[in-house]
Amino acid sequence: MTRMEDYNQARELAVKRLSQHNPDLLSGFSQADIRRDREGNITLSLPFLNQAVAVTWPDFLFRYEKSGQDLFIQQQVLLLHYFEGAFSSSGAPVTGEWIAFQEVPDGRFYLDAFQRRAKNPMVHGFGDRPDLLVKLVRENLGGAPFDQGDASVVVPVLPLVPVALILWKGDEEFPPEGNILFDRNVSRILSAEDIAWLAGMVVYPLMGMAREQGH
Repeated sequence: MTRMEDYNQARELAVKRLSQHNPDLLSGFSQADIRRDREGNITLSLPFLNQAVAVTWPDFLFRYEKSGQDLFIQQQVLLLHYFEGAFSSSGAPVTGEWIAFQEVPDGRFYLDAFQRRAKNPMVHGFGDRPDLLVKLVRENLGGAPFDQGDASVVVPVLPLVPVALILWKGDEEFPPEGNILFDRNVSRILSAEDIAWLAGMVVYPLMGMAREQGH
């Protein structure tokens, strides 16, 4: 089975499960707005990386509200899993307690993937210009200040899933270093594999923004 077939199967299974849930409960637990038109059609509006995503119910078609563009299949599967996790955890609230990826159940098993997809690209792309990372997040992703490292910022990726990006400047003795932290509630909402994908979905667009600005 190809990777794309895996995604399509994961999407199909998640949609089948989610379509059986009460949409009002799903909206409440996931902190997505719910809308009904005159014909009774239901749409959920979910903030994702500072963009509103329209999600039809019960077929779960995803598109960005502003552009009308469909989401990539990897993003769709991640958001479907977010809805499932939010529902099964009754909307596990943000705790304010930060953990490293290794502290997530099965995090050590997926640590290499997490580092390749997110941490290492972040350090490579912004280690020598950490203030640029903070600037891009605050201007484009609705980031908030954080108080760790030499530069850090919290990204509100999803309503229940904030992510903290942290960088330490290098010097003559040590190269730049970084870390990505998650609220402890993430373990109740997403799997380690999903969290690794999510972190990469935060970092790679930021690298693209930096290139577009000539950095």
